[in-house]
Amino acid sequence: LVHHAFHDDLTGLPNRALLSDRATRALSRERAVARRHVAALFLDLDDFKGVNDSLGHEAGDVLLTEVARRLRDALRPQDTVARLGGDEFAVLLEELTDPGDAVQAAERVLLALSPPIAIAGRELYVRVSIGVAVAEAGASADDLLRNADVAMYQVKGSGKDGFRSFEGWMHADAVERLELEEDLREAIEGHEIELHYQPIVDLQTGDVTGVEALARWLHPRRGPVSPDEFIPLAEATGLIVPLGRWVLDAACARLRLLEDAALIGPDFEMGVNVSAGQFLDAGFAAHVQGALNRHGVAPRRLVVEITETLLMGDVDTSRSTLRELRAMGVRVALDDFGTGYSSLSYLRQFPIDVLKIDRVFVGSITDDDGEHQLVEAIIGLGHTLGLRTVAEGMEHDDQRVALQALGCDLGQGFHFARPVGGDALSLYLAERRPVPARR
Repeated sequence: LVHHAFHDDLTGLPNRALLSDRATRALSRERAVARRHVAALFLDLDDFKGVNDSLGHEAGDVLLTEVARRLRDALRPQDTVARLGGDEFAVLLEELTDPGDAVQAAERVLLALSPPIAIAGRELYVRVSIGVAVAEAGASADDLLRNADVAMYQVKGSGKDGFRSFEGWMHADAVERLELEEDLREAIEGHEIELHYQPIVDLQTGDVTGVEALARWLHPRRGPVSPDEFIPLAEATGLIVPLGRWVLDAACARLRLLEDAALIGPDFEMGVNVSAGQFLDAGFAAHVQGALNRHGVAPRRLVVEITETLLMGDVDTSRSTLRELRAMGVRVALDDFGTGYSSLSYLRQFPIDVLKIDRVFVGSITDDDGEHQLVEAIIGLGHTLGLRTVAEGMEHDDQRVALQALGCDLGQGFHFARPVGGDALSLYLAERRPVPARR
């Protein structure tokens, strides 16, 4: 009974109560011994909910148990690895001779969790956000763990899969983040979010062939909130699923409106960005179908934009979901191509229709011979596999000329148009003739 009270039933690791007790004792010893430090790591598995939703809770339990084993193996015998609940773990590091040892421990954890985990014949890649905190003078166990937790959320908010060390300014940032999270929840429910649309242009003909839908938030007090701020927040808090569902529905509603107004041709498409949390949600494909049906939109008009990193997080679930989308007639674009895994093998095994070349490469195409050759190779690869290519982030006409010469199919960026609201999009399209059907 005593063991049960202080250990996690699934993994056998110490629980929060035992971790807190050991941390309190370690901090007491630290005060009595000079030049010794106590630190904590706070870990949260990225997009773990998608594993449970797609593979079931048994698979999730297997993953958690394997993570626990790898954490124990990666750290010293005197370190306490604890499971706090759900997909959260913590590590208590005692008797450190140098505060930098805590960072080295975080690096060992990332390395230990990097190989895929085999579950039910599938290989899953575990990504984890880690906060690192070294105990300050007079700190309690709660202070230490809270600081590590706050640092972990900094990782969540800046792209996940990595670690950050706690700094004093993060406390105020954490308070602001909690307020913004509640505001975002209300914004989604209250329809404060709106879509803006950036045109995508045929580089050979100059025709507008489609748009990318981009979420924008005009906060009633703060004013415009950058997507770079609220999208990572939505992903870290699980709000990305309801937000993503609203975006899909609003995009389909806009397509219906544009078609009814005879502003678009039969091959006009709208791209919608989809995050890992949304894509791996068990009801994703059904929601896509529902949005299309509700608004009477042909599936071929919708382009689901996903990243390389998303695909490789759970290869089998990704492949299955993509096949469902393909069966509906929905197209799929691989966004920011060249910045992720860039494995040629998955381009053949996943049903993908479009490669979107990352703006990093497009921006240097006229200045850097290496980037020019890389973009040329990506375009050639795409065409060899029967995929259309889109150059993102085009800002200058010399980029258009270079990409046109390389045979890139489509372009997107400020050179053509900035993202505009729904009414402005209608005016923009009204000035242009509908795109003729592809043969």
